[in-house]
This record gives sequence, structure tokens and C-alpha cells, in this order.
Amino acid sequence: MEKQWYFNTVTEQPELGMISPASHRMGPYKTREDALDAWKIVQERNIKWEEQDREWKRWSSDEK
Repeated sequence: MEKQWYFNTVTEQPELGMISPASHRMGPYKTREDALDAWKIVQERNIKWEEQDREWKRWSSDEK
């Protein structure tokens, strides 16, 4: 199995494989470049999830 990339949140560096403790890493990512974009990916996902939550709450309140 091919090793995957992770982003170390303490050193803010990409790592090939599970080198750092799980509490210090995000991933896995397919490429080193994706690992370097880890914070950007997290922010984009959080924005998307917040929008989905707002839609869910709006839809839920419309039923009442």
C-alpha cells in the first residue's frame, strides 16, 4: 500500500506517512500539495457544512 500524505498541525509541515501523533495530524491527502493546503481544505469544508446546517435548520423550522 502506498503511503499517504498528512499535515502536522504543530510543525505545519507535510509528512509522508503517519509520522506524528494522531492528535497532531490531518489527513490523509493524496499529494504533498494537498497536505500543504490542509488548512484551506478545512476552512472550505467548514463553510460548506455551516451552509448545510443553516439550510437544515431553515427547512426544519419551515415544517412547524
